[in-house]
Amino acid sequence: MIGWAGQGGRAVRRTQTIVDLFRIEAAGPDLMRAQARALHNHVPLLHVILAINSTTMGLTHLGVAPDQLVLYPLGSILVLCGLSLGLRLRRRGHPVDETRTAAKLRLTVVLAGALSVASMVWGCALFEHGGADAKAHTLFYVGTTTIACVFCLRHLRAAALLVLAIVTCLLCLHVSRLDNQAMHAIGFTLVIVSAALTFVIVTYDRDFTRLIGQQAELELLSRENLRLANLDTLTELPNRRSFFASLDRAAGEAETGAEPFVVGLVDLDGFKPVNDAHGHGAGDAVLQEAARRLQDVVGEAGVVARLGGDEFGLVLRGATALATMGETICGALAAPFRLPHGGTAQIGASVGFAAYPEAGHKAAQLVERADYALYYAKAQSRGAAVLFTEEHERLLRTQSVIEQALRHADLPREMSLVFQPIVDVRRGCTVAFEALARWSSPELGPISPSVFVPIAERSGLITRVTAVLFSQALAAAKAWPDRVALSFNLSMADIASPQAAAGIVSAIRTSGLKPQRVILEVTETALIQDVAQAQTVLETLKATGISIALDDFGTGYSSLSYVHRLPLDKLKIDRSFISEITTDPASRDIVTSIAALARNLKLACVVEGIETAEQSRLLEGLGFELMQGYHFHRPMGFPDTLRYLDGEAVRSVRPVQAVA
Repeated sequence: MIGWAGQGGRAVRRTQTIVDLFRIEAAGPDLMRAQARALHNHVPLLHVILAINSTTMGLTHLGVAPDQLVLYPLGSILVLCGLSLGLRLRRRGHPVDETRTAAKLRLTVVLAGALSVASMVWGCALFEHGGADAKAHTLFYVGTTTIACVFCLRHLRAAALLVLAIVTCLLCLHVSRLDNQAMHAIGFTLVIVSAALTFVIVTYDRDFTRLIGQQAELELLSRENLRLANLDTLTELPNRRSFFASLDRAAGEAETGAEPFVVGLVDLDGFKPVNDAHGHGAGDAVLQEAARRLQDVVGEAGVVARLGGDEFGLVLRGATALATMGETICGALAAPFRLPHGGTAQIGASVGFAAYPEAGHKAAQLVERADYALYYAKAQSRGAAVLFTEEHERLLRTQSVIEQALRHADLPREMSLVFQPIVDVRRGCTVAFEALARWSSPELGPISPSVFVPIAERSGLITRVTAVLFSQALAAAKAWPDRVALSFNLSMADIASPQAAAGIVSAIRTSGLKPQRVILEVTETALIQDVAQAQTVLETLKATGISIALDDFGTGYSSLSYVHRLPLDKLKIDRSFISEITTDPASRDIVTSIAALARNLKLACVVEGIETAEQSRLLEGLGFELMQGYHFHRPMGFPDTLRYLDGEAVRSVRPVQAVA
């Protein structure tokens, strides 16, 4: 009895497994949406093939079989196919109604089964008429139509298998009644082919289901990373990315005639001594309280965001009384802050304002003006608010002096490079050097890259600067061991111009350096200017063997959704996420999430801004291998890179113990 019960249970399970192949109720919503989209694209092709095959079938048997047996079924098939095609063409471009997806999929299975039965009945009926050629055409009609239907319905396993099962069973039953060995052989062959097709469909469905599941998981992870990337978890304020998004929206609305707005930057005065004296816990409490006070002052008048450290950003809508607002903000932040473990801290704040359109029309321009006003406030009237004015504009005009000096500079003589190592901490060796630009003008002296690079970009001189520096960088890399790569930063102009990209490829070929040893770094801010053009240029560069790294990841304007569209090899996690990683769990969460995203996209990660051994150990524990920062080495000149590599080689050689 137990044996019979066990066999019966296994039979029930096998039956249930077979039944499950024809079910769609268990499919998740993401899978059903993907199936509906695939069928929306492929079913019209099925109808076209069915209409053409049925028409040729009818023409072959016209005059051979009774007219009503030929014309009525053929007309019904053509009308059905025409109505379906017309309906789908009418709905082309319309989104799929997801509320009825499951019902439509079930209806597709039912219609596929009904159409298969009808086609087989018609084919078997016509098989009784005509000679050998007509019978061969009937078998050809059944075979080709079945294969076409199965592959057009392959995304919906139940429909494809139902068609295959109905055709196989009905045709085998029909040929088994015939006293013809050839027909019996055809039936046997059909069973074998159907079994193979069943295996193909089941395997494809499994892979398709897994792929849709992975895509859904990646999308969920991307949304969570986007949420983390737009929120400052310490203060629960919008972060830098969100601030610039709000600023872009305000600028766009103002350009279309909406109310003007003001950009404000707030920097806490005296925060660092509090942080150093009382610890990061006290510092975090001060930042949280400062955020609350700022929100209380601004209220519904605008957006308050934490930009990083002790700096906050404001986007104030409408005709705000800036003098009153500035005094209120400074007064609120000048009040004593109660510390978690007792006692109070006294700090202050300086504020810089830039009004639209007086200070500029573009978001970046307004932030630049507000930042200059903040700098002026901290230098001239600390603890007060300053509005950017024409006087400040005149001071900014000194940048034009730098631009003129850059236009007339002897770039090969005045421009130089320093190199900072990128280290594989697991292997304990340098894998690349990042080339960093330096400019020493005979008239103006040394000028920071943060000053002259933006000027070069705005003036259109950056491609000349890039060409000179890239040539120097390639010459330096030729002297390094083959295992050491060159990492070079590209500007906005470099990835917006196919001609500039062609120049980069030509320079590499001329230098003789292997393209596989070149890593080109681009920033989100540069990419977002023209994503399609950037994608084309980067794909051209990558096709030559060059690696592409996304620099300063998490600090630009773009969405995470752009990352998977671009031909990237590496993500460089910006130093702003690392500065407090040993003390701030939120920073660790963001970095861990970025690492998970990179793993899903099969991208390597380089962590920038490592300044302490504690940061290095923590990040290594989180699974990071590639790091860069002052903890490993400051930027150095080319001769120093050779000595650095020689020293590294010496350190890697283990001493050989003498044998007595």
